[in-house]
Amino acid sequence: MARLGSAKAPTAVRIRSMPQKNLSILLRFLLFFNIFLSIKSCIFVLTRLSMKIYPIETGNFKLDGGAMFGVVPKVIWQRTNPADSNNLIDMSMRCMLIEDGNRLILIDNGTGNKQSDKFFGYYYFFGGFSLDSSLAKHGFHRDDITDIFLTHLHFDHCGGSIQWNKNKTGYEPAFKNAKFWTNKNHWKWAVEPNIREKASFLKENINPMESSGQLNFVNLPTNDFVQNSELGFDILFADGHTEKQMIPHIQYQGKTIVFTADLLPTVGHIPLPYVASYDTRPLLSMDEKIKFLNMAADKEFVLFLEHDAANELCTVKHTEKGVRLNQTYKFNEVFN
Repeated sequence: MARLGSAKAPTAVRIRSMPQKNLSILLRFLLFFNIFLSIKSCIFVLTRLSMKIYPIETGNFKLDGGAMFGVVPKVIWQRTNPADSNNLIDMSMRCMLIEDGNRLILIDNGTGNKQSDKFFGYYYFFGGFSLDSSLAKHGFHRDDITDIFLTHLHFDHCGGSIQWNKNKTGYEPAFKNAKFWTNKNHWKWAVEPNIREKASFLKENINPMESSGQLNFVNLPTNDFVQNSELGFDILFADGHTEKQMIPHIQYQGKTIVFTADLLPTVGHIPLPYVASYDTRPLLSMDEKIKFLNMAADKEFVLFLEHDAANELCTVKHTEKGVRLNQTYKFNEVFN
């Protein structure tokens, strides 16, 4: 057994006993290392502070209210989402533009305009919005976009990715300088569609992404959440609506803003049983909703609503009946 007096000297003692030249080199190294870490932290903070987010309206449309609320009776769901004489409710295709350093990221991009008049006739588009006019409102052009992040590949989320070529003999990317981001599991699900979703996965929206060479895949996590993804934000993966739908979580101006996509289409879908009949796994949707909404209430997330024509943002709160709507906001009422 070593005697007490034979123990190694403390680090501070050993440093003092080093030769003066070596000690000077060590201290200089530690000084420059700390300066490097400080600069790196400052750059990260400044980058986050300089981030700007813009809501991008690409068009409003109408869908059957019964289809959007599944088993919930109309007498209940029409309180939050009133229907017209044809039982249709107003829906938006509100996308998100993130200006972050040298990247300009667009989350989803609406239906685009290459489909036939017959196709568009089913959805009664209205509102006078367009992707290009909304980008121009904030001083941008589609050629400025560096990344297109697609929550999933249903036509109302990715249709704007691809357009006709000049001669209308084929298709080409509508964003010539952008990478298209999805994930491998969802891509396989979309290019080999099940019978139920086949009408939502249109080949002309999907296949040209791959042939363009601009298709990229986000790395899948071992669980349902990835931090600091390739796009710089966190992503929740949800399988109830469709396989591996991606829900971005973005840190912005001291808050967490969540692009809810079809995990939560409108404020009317906050109660757990209010699940659209379009969801392929409705029971799983409810499990995912309760987990997400509890976290949203606990952590005071700001929810960015893609399909709610009346409400851009909302927050939720805990009540005796479960998580319920807290407040709704316009984007510029919360963020500047």
